Amino acid sequence: MRASRAGAPQAYSRHRARNMGVLLALCVALLLAALLSLRAGSYDTPVLELLKGIAGRAEDSSVNIVVRNMRLPRICTAILGGAGLGMAGVVLQSVLRNPLASSSTLGISQGAGFGAAFAIIVLGAGLQAGGGVAFSNPALIGLCAFGGSMAVSVLILALSRLRQITPEAMVLSGVALSSLFSGATTLLQYFADEVQLTSLVFWTFGDLGRTGWGEVGIMAAVAAAAGIYFFFNRWNYNALESGEQTAVSLGVNVGRLRIVSVLLCSVVAAVVVSYMGIINFIGLVAPHMVRRFLGDNHCYLIPGSALMGAVLLLLGDLAARNAAAPVVLPIGAITSFLGAPLFLYLLFKGRNRP
Repeated sequence: MRASRAGAPQAYSRHRARNMGVLLALCVALLLAALLSLRAGSYDTPVLELLKGIAGRAEDSSVNIVVRNMRLPRICTAILGGAGLGMAGVVLQSVLRNPLASSSTLGISQGAGFGAAFAIIVLGAGLQAGGGVAFSNPALIGLCAFGGSMAVSVLILALSRLRQITPEAMVLSGVALSSLFSGATTLLQYFADEVQLTSLVFWTFGDLGRTGWGEVGIMAAVAAAAGIYFFFNRWNYNALESGEQTAVSLGVNVGRLRIVSVLLCSVVAAVVVSYMGIINFIGLVAPHMVRRFLGDNHCYLIPGSALMGAVLLLLGDLAARNAAAPVVLPIGAITSFLGAPLFLYLLFKGRNRP
């Protein structure tokens, strides 16, 4: 008995060291992916010169401009967007008690698509310029996409408060609202002209190059605020993993935790989607990948999901930029192509485990 008690702290220390090692490995992977993304492009510039360009001290002034105004905002967008979607995914899966929960499951992406369609088709924010697609008012599109996403979230939360519905019913409500907003978007497309349809399709493809430093700052502030709340409540999420009754007996206000968490996840996902377009599977796959290495402890799951989401989106953007260079493929399609098989692999591998 004494030997067993003495071995428990050692086992915990080994477990903690292993999890910290996984997080450190994810940090290294993120750094390598960021360096690869910094090098990707038509400018074949040495890494050292690119690193100098971050501080604006490259010998070639054009390198400073390319790095600081184009590549670095894109990298920061991928990191913040992937981290935000990863955190939102793991928290939604916890509070809704559903391993398939994500921003797409709740209809947030579909709400954003409807908002963007409304801005482009009804408010005239899309146009064709120089044989390509441009947006006459990107801020309006982003604002409407954010409004559409939040409309879905508010409706789900209102239903949960009025009817005291279960987490399963919240997910089903999200599926129903997703279908509703998808139908509304299709109806708007029916009355759109060619330019408006082209603009809408281009927006839904997803693109990490639409953001500047102002948008990056907003994404950073939202992701940081949500991340602080999530990490502060990490033990509450752990308690909820054992069941609602257990969490309540431990003093967790489950109703408030669920509503605030869903609201913050919705805000994070809405901001990401409004700036980047529809990005699939990051919020679903990232938590499942890190859970296989880190277990169910949210002390490690939350930062691990954020890091994994950032790595996945950076790698997806690299694939989009290099697969058919100089053409940049849609990041939404790339994440779907990479995420769907990966999720199926994780699903069936998990089922085959003894």
